[in-house]
Amino acid sequence: MKFRWDKKYLYWGITALLVIGASICLFFLMFRGANFKDGVTKIIAIAMPIIDGLVLAYLLTPVLNVIENKALKYIFKKERQELSDKQRKYMRMSAVTLTLLFVFFIIYAFCSMVLPQLFKSIQSIVFQFPVYVNNLTEWLQKVLADNPDVETYINDLINTYTPELRSWMNDTLLPQMNAVLKVVSNYAFNVLKALWNMIIGLIISVYIMGSKEKFIGQAKKAIYAAFDIKRANSVIEDIRFVHRTFGGFISGKLLDSLIIGILCFAGTSIMGTPYPVLISVIIGVTNIVPFFGPYLGAIPSAILILMINPIQCLYFLLFILVLQQFDGNILGPKILGDSTGLSSFWVIFSITLFGGFMGVPGMVIGVPTFAVIYAMCRRRINRNLKKKDLPTETDEYKELGSIDEVSKEFIPNHPVPETGKEAKEKKNN
Repeated sequence: MKFRWDKKYLYWGITALLVIGASICLFFLMFRGANFKDGVTKIIAIAMPIIDGLVLAYLLTPVLNVIENKALKYIFKKERQELSDKQRKYMRMSAVTLTLLFVFFIIYAFCSMVLPQLFKSIQSIVFQFPVYVNNLTEWLQKVLADNPDVETYINDLINTYTPELRSWMNDTLLPQMNAVLKVVSNYAFNVLKALWNMIIGLIISVYIMGSKEKFIGQAKKAIYAAFDIKRANSVIEDIRFVHRTFGGFISGKLLDSLIIGILCFAGTSIMGTPYPVLISVIIGVTNIVPFFGPYLGAIPSAILILMINPIQCLYFLLFILVLQQFDGNILGPKILGDSTGLSSFWVIFSITLFGGFMGVPGMVIGVPTFAVIYAMCRRRINRNLKKKDLPTETDEYKELGSIDEVSKEFIPNHPVPETGKEAKEKKNN
């Protein structure tokens, strides 16, 4: 007797296997979460050079495309499709080389122009820190002398918490100095390890950029092999949407932060603000973080300026307020446009959520990541509503109480009261 497969039982078996596997994973996440986290962290640490290579290749690909499509096109006087395989290979190798030279030039320019100023500023802060503290103390004493009530209140606070602070330093901080030194040494080792991973990642990115069309073709081939044509088209379209969202947001935010850093340097130099290079780098780097970035950079910069010149601190805060208004209302929308499609609430929500899980990197990638999740959920919801012949506009549901099952008519939550004429006609009918 010939054995015949029944697809129904095969699907049931696969479903049961997936349910059992998901239950096991859920059990380990709930009761063995630490081991699972350690395993994931170890895998990520091993794969970090590859991850760095993928990220570098993704960030450098726009530069590669510009060099290849604009600059080298004038050398060959042909479109890429019209070139021979040998010419195409030579063109790609030249474009990758010029891209790396461009990146090295940017890094060299930054190191030669900005880093010496940063080191000089930090060295000056360390050597003159007692002077700055003395200036701040004299300024505070002068302010308190003019406000005796505030002086009395602050002296009471100092007298109350000084013994507790001294006790904390003697009993807690000093005995843990060895642990602090150990943490610092581990941090230095991690920095060196990250630099090594970056070097390996840069080498990997060269191979990825050199054969990016082949890798993309292999990925599409795998997608069409795994799904039916309709689902595969949908998956590829979703990937393109993720690319547009991430690519547009990350590249736009980097350009926006660079412009803000340059404008900050110009403004602080004109105003005579202390350490303009250091402060501009802080403002530019922290501006990469959406929404909270300006505050993360302005607060430590303002404290530093306050210790040197309180009046300059006030001018700096006013300047940063104007600069961030310009960035939020003019420059940012001009560069980024509506690349995420998220309201201010969802921006704050995504930054808080991903920042809590991943720290500062989560705050940077949280907005585009949540924008992708939000867009996919919205697309699925709208698709299901269209299948039920229901409107997709949110405004239609604001005053909704219920929907008639037969006519699909929207019944408001607070029905509009009938006029006297309508009530009379309804009564006559």
